[in-house]
Amino acid sequence: MNFTRWSARLPGTQRRAAARTDTTLSPDRRGDGSVPAARAEQLTDEAPPVPAVDDLPVRDVLDRVPALVALVHGPDHRLAYVNDAYVAAFGMPDLGERAGEALPELDELGLFPLLDQVQRSGRPRTLKSRKAPDGRSYTFTCTPVTEGDSGGGRGDRGVLVFATDVTDHAEAAARLRASEGRQRETAVTLQRSLLPQELEEPDDLRVAATYHPGGTEAAVGGDWYDVITLGGGRTALVIGDVMGRGVRAAAVMGQLRTAVRAYARLDLPPHEVLQLLDGLATEIDANQIATCVYAIHDPNEGRLVYASAGHLPILVRDENGTVQRADEPTGPPLGTGGWMHASGSIALTPGSTAVLYTDGLVERRNEDLDEGIAALERALSGATGSPQVICDRLVRSAGVTPEHDDDVAVLVLQHPARKGPQAELFRNAALELLGGVEAAPRARAFASGVLTSWRFPTDLHDLGVLATSELVANSLQHGTPPMRLRLRRTDRRLIVEVTDGDDHLPRRRRAEPVDESGRGIAIVATIASNWGSRRTPGGGKAVWCEFLLPKP
Repeated sequence: MNFTRWSARLPGTQRRAAARTDTTLSPDRRGDGSVPAARAEQLTDEAPPVPAVDDLPVRDVLDRVPALVALVHGPDHRLAYVNDAYVAAFGMPDLGERAGEALPELDELGLFPLLDQVQRSGRPRTLKSRKAPDGRSYTFTCTPVTEGDSGGGRGDRGVLVFATDVTDHAEAAARLRASEGRQRETAVTLQRSLLPQELEEPDDLRVAATYHPGGTEAAVGGDWYDVITLGGGRTALVIGDVMGRGVRAAAVMGQLRTAVRAYARLDLPPHEVLQLLDGLATEIDANQIATCVYAIHDPNEGRLVYASAGHLPILVRDENGTVQRADEPTGPPLGTGGWMHASGSIALTPGSTAVLYTDGLVERRNEDLDEGIAALERALSGATGSPQVICDRLVRSAGVTPEHDDDVAVLVLQHPARKGPQAELFRNAALELLGGVEAAPRARAFASGVLTSWRFPTDLHDLGVLATSELVANSLQHGTPPMRLRLRRTDRRLIVEVTDGDDHLPRRRRAEPVDESGRGIAIVATIASNWGSRRTPGGGKAVWCEFLLPKP
């Protein structure tokens, strides 16, 4: 092959060639006369001539280039040349043969369609980091070349293939991807281990939840949810999102979730729980913030009382399919400090479904957040079935896939509308207590009649009446009007609750033998499966206990 007839069309070649002149500097040319003329002439005479690029032997240059070089020409890509590096890598091919037979390694790499494209367009193309049959990785640059004296016809065009060994870079990139994969796996494992492995099952609610990690390491964040039974038939529900990604966000999430469960046991109103979480989030990491919704469901009230720290609104669908958005009140995210949160409420009547979710479900790039929430409302309005079915349907309607760029948490709860025999297992009875010596006997008689009508066995009937007597006596002695006795049964337990107007919470203490009081709460704690007390929103308190029903 006569290389003097071929020239590579590299960007800027023509401009540099046109800029060359045969003009040489005068030997006595000086700047400011600071160098003596004799010395300048001596230096000029001894300086070796610098050869022009056009004078360099092209073949010698290409033979010594460490990269792999091959030259093919014509529409059928006949092999014209390979350099020494190419021969060392793949052996000496037959010159003049079609590249498909002479260079099978390029065929395995799928390079021939690229050669056709370069020959047609006359523009260079690059194929990055392909692993060759020799086990090494190369980046291929294909540059069009033309025969200088033929006018550049398409049939005379050739392609110079220049392959740079990037094995070290490819291996480093593979190690980096493997490291990122391990980090993501660690973050996802930590995230899932910190989420509840099994949701608690309230008597009056059906609950389902799902978590989908983002499709990249950066998308594994701090989304979490939880369901906490508070006793007395009440249930706390929480969902939150720690800003940030990776293991750190998951670790902060775990601390906040643990704190929520601890604060929930205090049976505080939702806004007070968020106040405590706000201070804790600042102590955990002053640079980390989180959004959160904490809600409490009381089946006796038929409402969901909630407080929000910068989180997205709860959506509630009634039994007719109408969706309501719980927008207010909303405070700033946890960790910002200096804000007084407030509680709000939204109806959750029998037959209703509520959805709590994180922003990954509704937030999309180049779309307004309200549009995503509105789309979720439309999907919820037509969603029916069990909470798990609804949960899966909402995730699908939002287009969440394994490659989704953010993690997603969804919590769905239903307050079933029970009818027929099922409704007989969920009953309520209440009695307003008037002060005086007759209040306790009236309460015992009322409890005895109700428990008899509910067909409880004798031992459970007697325990229920005894617990009623002790709680009413405690309220008459230490509480203030108005007082009320409430009995409630579910398919799993009997609940006895007494409310009064005093907000001083009772505590269990050990009565001395000579003490004439102080044994009521101790007796209730001994005979009941569980007991507790809480302050009521309008002032006052509620003291309750519950008994597990025998399994049928």
